[in-house]
Amino acid sequence: MALKKRSKISAEFSMSSLTDIIFLLLIFFMLTSTLVKIEAVDLPESDSKTVAPVSVAVMLYQSGIYKIESAEIEEVQLENVLRSKYQESGSSTDFTVTIVAEKGTPFERVVRLMTLAEKMKVKAILATQPRKN
Repeated sequence: MALKKRSKISAEFSMSSLTDIIFLLLIFFMLTSTLVKIEAVDLPESDSKTVAPVSVAVMLYQSGIYKIESAEIEEVQLENVLRSKYQESGSSTDFTVTIVAEKGTPFERVVRLMTLAEKMKVKAILATQPRKN
């Protein structure tokens, strides 16, 4: 009498569908994340760990130069440029102006930019670097 062998259940796990899901998630997060290119400037130090979304980054240099998205602008044009960026974003409530002020920049210029953001009724945050211990 011939006995049939029972088919054994494989203990292997198919990874092909899992890698597909991982790649899809990777692509999703790459497309939905906001990428901000901040030039290498010497930022003030802070203990703050707050991470906030960035809609537009305004660079302030000691020399008096303002830059938005690597384009140099005059101080008198600043309000108009920020308003156009705000309107391009669809006037969203999450619009945030990130102030990237080089260490040693006169604080009056930073305050003017923060006042402008308040006047536009948008959030303003100051970019800092972590303290060196």
